[in-house]
Amino acid sequence: MTAKSPIFVIRRHLPIWVSLNYRSYTIASAALVQGPPKDDKDAPDSAEFVSAVQVLKNRLHPDRLVHVLDSTSDVTLALKVFKWASRQKRFQQTAETYGHMIFKLGMVGDHEEMEVLLNEMVNLQLQNIEQTFDYLIHAFCKNYRPVEALQVFKISNLAKHRVSVSTCNALLDAFASQGGNFCSLMFVYKEMVKAGILPDVETLNHLIKGLCDIGCLDLALTQFHRMDKKQCFPNSQTFEILIKALYTSEQADKAVELLNQMLDLQISPHFDFYNSIIPLLCSINRFKEVIKLLRIREDAGGNLDLHLYSYLINCLSANQQIESAVELIRKITNSGLAPLTNMYMDIVDGFCNIGKFTEAMSFLDEGRVLEIEPYNTLLKGFCDVSRYQEATVYLKKMAEGGLTNVLSWYILIKGLCEEGLVRKAFQVMGRMIISSSSSFVVDGTIYSAIITGYCKIGAYENALSIFRLSCLYDLSLDSESCSQLIEGLCVVKKIQESAEVFYHIIGKGDLLTSNALSELIQGICHNGKVQEAIKMRSLAVFNGSSSNSVTISTILLGLLDLNKEKDILTFLSQILVEGCALDVKTYCILIHGLCSKFMMREAAILFNQMVHESFIPNSETLELLVVRLASCSQLHLVMHSLDSLIKKCGLLSPTMCNAVIYSLMKEGHKHEARNFLDTMLDKGWVPDAETHVLLVGNNNKDGRNENDDVFKALGDDKVSKILAEGLEDFDNHMALR
Repeated sequence: MTAKSPIFVIRRHLPIWVSLNYRSYTIASAALVQGPPKDDKDAPDSAEFVSAVQVLKNRLHPDRLVHVLDSTSDVTLALKVFKWASRQKRFQQTAETYGHMIFKLGMVGDHEEMEVLLNEMVNLQLQNIEQTFDYLIHAFCKNYRPVEALQVFKISNLAKHRVSVSTCNALLDAFASQGGNFCSLMFVYKEMVKAGILPDVETLNHLIKGLCDIGCLDLALTQFHRMDKKQCFPNSQTFEILIKALYTSEQADKAVELLNQMLDLQISPHFDFYNSIIPLLCSINRFKEVIKLLRIREDAGGNLDLHLYSYLINCLSANQQIESAVELIRKITNSGLAPLTNMYMDIVDGFCNIGKFTEAMSFLDEGRVLEIEPYNTLLKGFCDVSRYQEATVYLKKMAEGGLTNVLSWYILIKGLCEEGLVRKAFQVMGRMIISSSSSFVVDGTIYSAIITGYCKIGAYENALSIFRLSCLYDLSLDSESCSQLIEGLCVVKKIQESAEVFYHIIGKGDLLTSNALSELIQGICHNGKVQEAIKMRSLAVFNGSSSNSVTISTILLGLLDLNKEKDILTFLSQILVEGCALDVKTYCILIHGLCSKFMMREAAILFNQMVHESFIPNSETLELLVVRLASCSQLHLVMHSLDSLIKKCGLLSPTMCNAVIYSLMKEGHKHEARNFLDTMLDKGWVPDAETHVLLVGNNNKDGRNENDDVFKALGDDKVSKILAEGLEDFDNHMALR
């Protein structure tokens, strides 16, 4: 009978584990570890456990135990074997064996068992314990487990075992690289200070970066200025952190001052410093500092970096330092390198911006540039200043040299169309098609340009024909040209045709400009198709198009004209859910609609919201609201807003103030009524006889209003649930006041 081989096999020549080699622990190996140990105190011993014990029983040694622990991915089994070994009388655990077991527990997040073993290790006062703490922290940090590393760090500090400053830096770096862990980062730094671990420049760099990341730039600069008191001196990384932070906080001048301070101190930048700082300096047009940095880099033995020179050439060209940019191109060429295409494009663009088109052409000819993009840049420069004749001649020259692509032709065609020169654009398009050196086809971009051209000259029928032709060929048109076509068709009252274009755009998933949508909605509503207008607006917004206040107001007015007051509330709920902001006109329309339906509570809510947003209603809306609320004895719902209006802008007239005072007294709000009276008197207004009688107490004893019964008969309208919760919350807030 053949005996089964044990699961755990010990190699004949075991490596002696002197220290916990954290470099052997990788993410890949950590992924094999199974989930946290379970309490199996009463469970029978598994075959794997029995096999492991058989291997160790008569030859138990720390090295052999480490090998067994490392040979299984089952943390439960490993911990059980570890505890079994601890119970053997002739065996003494070492810091190394504890380190291996603690690491396995940490990789599955079992902090409770980790803490138990860490405290056991401390209490046993094992040799090499500080080294084990160091390596555990490094291992956890390398495997992106900073929480577990921090747990080890805490216990080592409590036990007065001081870890090295490099270990603390590894832990600081782990928290700093994750972001949002400044509290943990500060905890580590404070514990370092308590333990007497002297920080080095790397430590302070982590602290400064952490302060910058949470927006405490002033504190970061304070730490920077105090570095010498801690016997630390800034390096290029220190300056890089602060320069980037100053730039991000829009303190570009201070960032440049700091850079000059670094150069004055003759601190040699690290090569990563150049890649990080030069783009920032170019973005704020500090090309002189960039030139200085590049010289320092090359003096230090750095190769000519095309990527960095590209930033500098762009900056020089944008600042009209064209000759300097051309000199850099020559320097690059003389060094045996090929300039990047965008370098040529930036220089040509720079020439065009200062009107030096002849120099731009000479630059491309002398450089024997073979890429098409710089020539297209020059062609666009001609078109941008409406020099179409020169652009046409130059395009012909480009075509003869085989230096055109479809974009070359499009640039000129689009330029001509935007000027309304559609006939000339067709001529250029014809040359493009019959050009012997061209295999280009007319695509959607060309059709879009032609549509734009026709719209420019008001030939909307022609533009519509081009649109339909492009649909026949299933070409993709840009949304801008289609939006222009919709606006134009609406101007000439071709609403059905504009709707045709609209549904095509929506079907393609393209966006519509807010002006085009507004014009279309107005046309649809004018034809009495308000429900279709609501549907079209919903489709456009769902597709990502923006809807302006004119569109919303148009729909609301359309619903009001059709006496669809309940639909007004439904539409209001929809736009509030979308997060649309209401303007004065929209508020007034809504309040009119609600008042006409005698939905006074909802009208009051909207009015309060309107005033809260500092909008001032027109006199017609205000008068209608006050009269209707007074007739329903609900004027108190808006009394705070009315008080605000009269104090801020004096909008209420003496007649309306009398009505407000009279109604508030009838509703039992005498204090507020007297406040309104005081405001009237301050303005020099005199209350009428009826108000005076009411205030002095000779009013009708039962306080009845002749309209009370009428409005009671109307009952409460329960559609207020349609309103968004935000408006109801505002109403509650006003009531509490």
